[in-house]
Amino acid sequence: MSGAVAHSADIAGPAGRLETLIEEPAAGEPPPRLAAVVCHPHPLFGGTLHNKVVHTLARALRAGGAATLRFNFRGVGTSAGTHDGGAGETADALAAVAAARERWPGLPLLLAGFSFGAAIAIRAAAAARPAWLVCVAPAVDRVSMDGLAAPAGDWLIVQGDADDVVPPASVLGWAAQHAPGARVRVLAGVGHFFHGHLHELADCIRAEWPVGL
Repeated sequence: MSGAVAHSADIAGPAGRLETLIEEPAAGEPPPRLAAVVCHPHPLFGGTLHNKVVHTLARALRAGGAATLRFNFRGVGTSAGTHDGGAGETADALAAVAAARERWPGLPLLLAGFSFGAAIAIRAAAAARPAWLVCVAPAVDRVSMDGLAAPAGDWLIVQGDADDVVPPASVLGWAAQHAPGARVRVLAGVGHFFHGHLHELADCIRAEWPVGL
Protein backbone atom coordinates (compact mmCIF):
# COMPACT_ATOMS: atom_id res chain seq x y z
CA MET A 1 0.00 0.00 0.00
CA SER A 2 1.62 3.22 -1.08
CA GLY A 3 -0.96 5.48 0.56
CA ALA A 4 -1.33 4.02 4.05
CA VAL A 5 -2.75 6.26 6.75
CA ALA A 6 -1.73 5.69 10.39
CA HIS A 7 -3.56 6.82 13.48
CA SER A 8 -3.62 5.93 17.16
CA ALA A 9 -6.76 4.74 18.90
CA ASP A 10 -7.75 3.12 22.17
CA ILE A 11 -9.81 -0.05 22.21
CA ALA A 12 -11.54 -1.83 25.07
CA GLY A 13 -9.38 -4.52 26.65
CA PRO A 14 -10.02 -7.01 29.45
CA ALA A 15 -7.90 -4.95 31.90
CA GLY A 16 -8.94 -1.54 30.56
CA ARG A 17 -8.04 0.42 27.49
CA LEU A 18 -5.45 -0.86 25.03
CA GLU A 19 -3.34 1.52 22.97
CA THR A 20 -3.28 0.70 19.26
CA LEU A 21 -1.77 1.94 16.02
CA ILE A 22 -3.98 1.36 13.00
CA GLU A 23 -2.66 1.57 9.43
CA GLU A 24 -4.99 1.27 6.46
CA PRO A 25 -5.29 2.57 2.90
CA ALA A 26 -5.85 6.26 2.33
CA ALA A 27 -8.96 7.46 0.54
CA GLY A 28 -8.76 6.56 -3.12
CA GLU A 29 -6.38 3.66 -2.57
CA PRO A 30 -7.45 0.04 -3.20
CA PRO A 31 -9.25 -1.41 -0.15
CA PRO A 32 -7.40 -3.89 2.06
CA ARG A 33 -7.60 -7.58 1.24
CA LEU A 34 -7.21 -8.77 4.80
CA ALA A 35 -6.98 -7.51 8.37
CA ALA A 36 -3.76 -8.16 10.29
CA VAL A 37 -3.18 -7.96 14.04
CA VAL A 38 0.48 -7.86 15.11
CA CYS A 39 1.70 -8.67 18.66
CA HIS A 40 4.90 -7.17 20.11
CA PRO A 41 7.75 -8.79 22.10
CA HIS A 42 8.04 -9.15 25.87
CA PRO A 43 6.67 -6.18 27.83
CA LEU A 44 9.18 -6.60 30.67
CA PHE A 45 12.14 -6.32 28.29
CA GLY A 46 11.20 -3.20 26.39
CA GLY A 47 8.75 -4.70 23.92
CA THR A 48 6.21 -2.25 22.44
CA LEU A 49 4.15 -1.87 19.29
CA HIS A 50 6.98 0.34 17.95
CA ASN A 51 9.58 -2.47 18.06
CA LYS A 52 11.51 -2.45 14.79
CA VAL A 53 10.80 -6.11 13.99
CA VAL A 54 7.09 -5.58 14.64
CA HIS A 55 7.19 -2.45 12.48
CA THR A 56 8.94 -4.36 9.67
CA LEU A 57 6.44 -7.20 9.93
CA ALA A 58 3.48 -4.81 9.77
CA ARG A 59 5.01 -2.91 6.85
CA ALA A 60 5.55 -6.13 4.89
CA LEU A 61 1.95 -7.15 5.53
CA ARG A 62 0.69 -3.75 4.40
CA ALA A 63 2.74 -4.06 1.22
CA GLY A 64 0.84 -7.26 0.53
CA GLY A 65 -2.52 -5.57 0.88
CA ALA A 66 -3.32 -5.81 4.58
CA ALA A 67 -4.73 -3.22 6.91
CA THR A 68 -2.83 -3.59 10.20
CA LEU A 69 -3.54 -3.12 13.87
CA ARG A 70 -0.62 -3.10 16.28
CA PHE A 71 -1.31 -2.77 19.99
CA ASN A 72 0.47 -2.47 23.32
CA PHE A 73 -0.12 -5.27 25.77
CA ARG A 74 -1.46 -4.36 29.21
CA GLY A 75 0.93 -2.16 31.19
CA VAL A 76 2.84 -0.99 28.11
CA GLY A 77 2.65 2.60 26.87
CA THR A 78 -0.80 3.92 27.73
CA SER A 79 -2.43 0.47 27.89
CA ALA A 80 -4.06 -0.20 31.25
CA GLY A 81 -3.19 -3.05 33.58
CA THR A 82 -0.02 -4.91 34.53
CA HIS A 83 1.93 -7.76 32.99
CA ASP A 84 0.21 -11.11 33.47
CA GLY A 85 2.73 -13.67 32.27
CA GLY A 86 0.88 -14.67 29.13
CA ALA A 87 -2.74 -15.43 30.06
CA GLY A 88 -3.82 -11.80 30.29
CA GLU A 89 -1.81 -10.92 27.21
CA THR A 90 -3.63 -13.64 25.28
CA ALA A 91 -6.89 -11.99 26.29
CA ASP A 92 -5.45 -8.65 25.11
CA ALA A 93 -4.65 -10.17 21.72
CA LEU A 94 -8.19 -11.50 21.42
CA ALA A 95 -9.54 -8.02 22.20
CA ALA A 96 -7.34 -6.63 19.41
CA VAL A 97 -8.66 -9.31 17.06
CA ALA A 98 -12.24 -8.38 17.96
CA ALA A 99 -11.48 -4.71 17.28
CA ALA A 100 -9.92 -5.54 13.90
CA ARG A 101 -12.90 -7.65 12.89
CA GLU A 102 -15.26 -4.87 13.91
CA ARG A 103 -13.27 -2.26 11.97
CA TRP A 104 -12.80 -4.41 8.85
CA PRO A 105 -15.83 -6.72 8.80
CA GLY A 106 -15.73 -9.57 6.35
CA LEU A 107 -12.00 -9.46 5.74
CA PRO A 108 -9.96 -12.60 6.45
CA LEU A 109 -7.80 -12.31 9.55
CA LEU A 110 -4.03 -12.63 9.73
CA LEU A 111 -2.59 -12.89 13.25
CA ALA A 112 1.13 -12.24 13.63
CA GLY A 113 3.74 -11.63 16.29
CA PHE A 114 7.39 -11.46 17.20
CA SER A 115 9.11 -13.37 20.04
CA PHE A 116 6.80 -13.25 23.12
CA GLY A 117 4.16 -11.76 20.83
CA ALA A 118 4.48 -14.69 18.43
CA ALA A 119 3.91 -17.13 21.29
CA ILE A 120 0.86 -15.12 22.37
CA ALA A 121 -0.41 -15.19 18.79
CA ILE A 122 -0.19 -19.00 18.85
CA ARG A 123 -2.07 -19.08 22.18
CA ALA A 124 -4.76 -16.73 20.85
CA ALA A 125 -5.17 -18.57 17.55
CA ALA A 126 -7.31 -21.35 19.02
CA ALA A 127 -10.06 -18.86 19.86
CA ALA A 128 -9.36 -16.27 17.13
CA ARG A 129 -9.23 -18.86 14.33
CA PRO A 130 -7.20 -16.70 11.93
CA ALA A 131 -6.98 -17.65 8.28
CA TRP A 132 -3.21 -17.07 8.51
CA LEU A 133 -0.70 -17.07 11.34
CA VAL A 134 2.77 -15.55 11.03
CA CYS A 135 5.22 -16.16 13.88
CA VAL A 136 8.68 -14.59 13.97
CA ALA A 137 11.08 -16.21 16.48
CA PRO A 138 8.22 -17.50 18.65
CA ALA A 139 9.24 -17.77 22.31
CA VAL A 140 7.68 -21.19 22.76
CA ASP A 141 10.17 -22.04 25.52
CA ARG A 142 9.17 -19.01 27.63
CA VAL A 143 5.38 -18.95 27.35
CA SER A 144 3.19 -21.88 28.35
CA MET A 145 1.85 -23.80 25.38
CA ASP A 146 0.36 -26.65 27.41
CA GLY A 147 -2.81 -28.14 25.99
CA LEU A 148 -2.94 -25.93 22.92
CA ALA A 149 -4.30 -27.36 19.69
CA ALA A 150 -2.34 -26.53 16.55
CA PRO A 151 -3.97 -23.68 14.60
CA ALA A 152 -5.91 -24.89 11.59
CA GLY A 153 -5.10 -22.11 9.11
CA ASP A 154 -2.05 -21.43 6.98
CA TRP A 155 0.97 -20.94 9.23
CA LEU A 156 4.42 -19.45 8.68
CA ILE A 157 7.26 -19.58 11.22
CA VAL A 158 10.39 -17.48 10.57
CA GLN A 159 13.47 -18.14 12.71
CA GLY A 160 17.03 -16.85 12.62
CA ASP A 161 19.67 -19.55 13.08
CA ALA A 162 21.90 -17.21 15.13
CA ASP A 163 19.17 -16.28 17.63
CA ASP A 164 20.70 -16.08 21.12
CA VAL A 165 17.42 -15.21 22.89
CA VAL A 166 15.00 -17.78 21.52
CA PRO A 167 17.05 -20.92 20.78
CA PRO A 168 16.47 -22.07 17.20
CA ALA A 169 16.57 -25.70 18.32
CA SER A 170 13.68 -25.13 20.72
CA VAL A 171 11.56 -23.51 18.01
CA LEU A 172 12.35 -26.13 15.37
CA GLY A 173 11.83 -28.99 17.80
CA TRP A 174 8.54 -27.57 19.03
CA ALA A 175 7.35 -26.90 15.48
CA ALA A 176 8.18 -30.44 14.37
CA GLN A 177 6.10 -31.86 17.21
CA HIS A 178 3.24 -29.36 17.49
CA ALA A 179 3.06 -27.58 14.14
CA PRO A 180 3.81 -30.17 11.49
CA GLY A 181 1.73 -28.30 8.94
CA ALA A 182 3.54 -24.98 9.39
CA ARG A 183 5.93 -23.62 6.80
CA VAL A 184 9.22 -23.07 8.66
CA ARG A 185 11.82 -20.72 7.20
CA VAL A 186 15.25 -20.45 8.81
CA LEU A 187 17.31 -17.36 7.96
CA ALA A 188 21.08 -17.94 8.00
CA GLY A 189 23.21 -15.71 10.20
CA VAL A 190 20.21 -13.85 11.64
CA GLY A 191 20.00 -13.03 15.35
CA HIS A 192 16.94 -12.46 17.48
CA PHE A 193 16.50 -8.77 16.76
CA PHE A 194 17.33 -9.06 13.04
CA HIS A 195 20.07 -6.42 13.28
CA GLY A 196 21.12 -5.72 9.70
CA HIS A 197 18.65 -8.30 8.41
CA LEU A 198 15.25 -6.62 8.60
CA HIS A 199 15.11 -6.57 4.80
CA GLU A 200 15.49 -10.35 4.81
CA LEU A 201 12.50 -10.67 7.11
CA ALA A 202 10.43 -8.44 4.83
CA ASP A 203 11.56 -10.42 1.78
CA CYS A 204 10.63 -13.69 3.50
CA ILE A 205 7.14 -12.41 4.32
CA ARG A 206 6.66 -11.31 0.72
CA ALA A 207 7.95 -14.60 -0.64
CA GLU A 208 5.73 -16.62 1.69
CA TRP A 209 2.65 -14.45 1.32
CA PRO A 210 -0.47 -16.35 2.48
CA VAL A 211 -1.66 -19.06 0.17
CA GLY A 212 -4.69 -18.01 -1.84
CA LEU A 213 -3.98 -14.26 -1.97
